[in-house]
Amino acid sequence: MNVIFALMFNPKRSKLMKNIPLLRPNAILIVFISAVIITLSNYQAFTQEYKIKTIVIDAGHGGKDGSTRGAYSTEKDVALKTALHLGAAIEANMKDVKVIYTRTEDVFIPLYERIAIANNAKADLFISIHCNDMPVYRSTVVTGYRKNSRGKRVPITSTVSRKSTSTRGVETFVSGMGRVNEQDEAIKRENASIFLEENYKENYEGFDPNNPENFIILSLMKNTFRTQSLKLAKLVQDQYVNVGRIDRGVQEKSLAVLARAGMPAILTEIGFISNPDEEDYMNSEAGQKEITDCLLKAIENYKKSIEG
Repeated sequence: MNVIFALMFNPKRSKLMKNIPLLRPNAILIVFISAVIITLSNYQAFTQEYKIKTIVIDAGHGGKDGSTRGAYSTEKDVALKTALHLGAAIEANMKDVKVIYTRTEDVFIPLYERIAIANNAKADLFISIHCNDMPVYRSTVVTGYRKNSRGKRVPITSTVSRKSTSTRGVETFVSGMGRVNEQDEAIKRENASIFLEENYKENYEGFDPNNPENFIILSLMKNTFRTQSLKLAKLVQDQYVNVGRIDRGVQEKSLAVLARAGMPAILTEIGFISNPDEEDYMNSEAGQKEITDCLLKAIENYKKSIEG
């Protein structure tokens, strides 16, 4: 709506806009007043009647989409374990809330189906659980030397793959516009699941995960609940920090699984599976309980702030 108003009131319209007739002043006023009334009505209804009744918990990846792994465990398994623990904790502590899972076993669920489950259920929150990972870097190293036909000593090289095992911490994402040239590893890794889906171009209306401009298009599809998503994400990070986790912050990313959410939606990275200590932590009983408690408290605090 802001874009429409900017175009209508901007006297220096672009060449693309010059052939579109300007609205009459009265028509502009009517449109403006209507927009204000609708916005205020929607906001009032949200703040006065909104209740957290249904939460969809999404265990990231699964099935054939499960290449991210640590020394001995996979992201898809750790995410599923955490999702099931969180769902059980919500059911035990928040009796008035219904929990729906996007998956309860090791199966592949396309990204568009995950958010469709939440939209169809008219869910009030969507929480996607993932493990972070560091990208693999390839470099050339000298492994020895040999003599060529002329008797000259020349190096023998090979290509090795490495990734950082020291990076650690937690971060939570919400759907955002991002920069035009935004192509960081988090976006590429989480959106890579699209390629595993049949007819992905039809499912995502021509979205190309390799085209940075498409990240903006996808993010604009559903940004209605941005403020609420950011609030929930901040509460999650606060809980992580309270138990001593390293805070990597709340970030807005062009993530396909969140873009069409018709409710506040977050994707939380509960730790780096590429870090041996964090892999052990996420797989341990104590670590699972602490992560679950953090997420549960954040949800409870969010629910109180919205309903109170």
